[in-house]
Amino acid sequence: MRKGMVALTTAGLLATVGLSACGDSSGDDSGSGSGTSGAGKVGVILPDTKSSARWATADLTYLKEAFAAAGVEADIQNAQGDKTAFQTIADGMISAGVKVLMIVNLDSGTGKAVLDKARKAGIATIDYDRLTLSGNADYYVSFDNVKVGELQGQGLVDCLAEKKYTKPVVAELNGSPTDNNATLFAQGYDSVLDPKYTDGTYLKGPNQDVPDWDNTQAGTIFEQMLTSNKEIKGVLAANDGLGNAAIGVLRKNKLNGQVPVTGQDATVQGLQNILAGDQCMTVYKAIKKEADAASQLAIALAKEQKPTTATGTTKDPESGKDIPSVLLTPVSITKANVKDVIADNYVTKEELCKAEFAKLCADAGIS
Repeated sequence: MRKGMVALTTAGLLATVGLSACGDSSGDDSGSGSGTSGAGKVGVILPDTKSSARWATADLTYLKEAFAAAGVEADIQNAQGDKTAFQTIADGMISAGVKVLMIVNLDSGTGKAVLDKARKAGIATIDYDRLTLSGNADYYVSFDNVKVGELQGQGLVDCLAEKKYTKPVVAELNGSPTDNNATLFAQGYDSVLDPKYTDGTYLKGPNQDVPDWDNTQAGTIFEQMLTSNKEIKGVLAANDGLGNAAIGVLRKNKLNGQVPVTGQDATVQGLQNILAGDQCMTVYKAIKKEADAASQLAIALAKEQKPTTATGTTKDPESGKDIPSVLLTPVSITKANVKDVIADNYVTKEELCKAEFAKLCADAGIS
């Protein structure tokens, strides 16, 4: 795992945001709608559809709804994990004269190049979900990502305690080394796990980054981990996709349910794994709140208004600049409170409780 973890500081957390505007137009993932407010156009570049299901479902849907409600024209596109495509999309949006550009970078180098071009063109910029190191975006909207990691670390501690394992070997499947969020998650969970390694309560097992959050690579990596160390008793997986990859390997070795595995994103698959007893916990990030916060900033900038919601700051560890930020609060989800994710309308009962999961949902109080 990379050393020199960076610190994320906040001057305040904004737990909820609201949108109060109206209109009848919308953007979509391949083009734009026609705004009615006289505001400038907003360009949004999402990263991929592979690392997490959220980018093609939750974020896209909520952003489109928010811009449509405000009558602001938006062009929302997905780079599909391709750095060249990311830059090409950005060039097109800049040439088209967007007033605001919001990005989820694929890596800081590519993201910085895009933000630099936008700045030269006089375009306001927003880092969405991931901070672009040295990118110096005008605003940053995300969750408290160190806290996400702390919840994961504590979740694994709690689950290992339930298993009553003595000196369990813990493996860590970290996120992409090019994603600053992965660094922050690791900072959080290592702050919980490192003292356990130091005092001998846990034994530190294999620890590896997963390039591009690639779930297939994660499965291969974890299979190699388990082959080299059969005594692994816990897996800190940085998100649900990596967790599911590990669970697949554990299932093949008839160890699923015996080895606690963490996650993040509260995906349908992750929640089903929790209901089945194969995953210990996940971290729920209310994506609608994040999308609403980002779109609220973008809408204000598109209308040449001064945003008022970015009450926190995040220090860019490379440039040293304090970026005005909206940082939201994540929530730990276990079998005991899976129903809260449904109550928040993030996942529907119909999606979660299919086939063999119907009884598991009922047993978990999901009615």
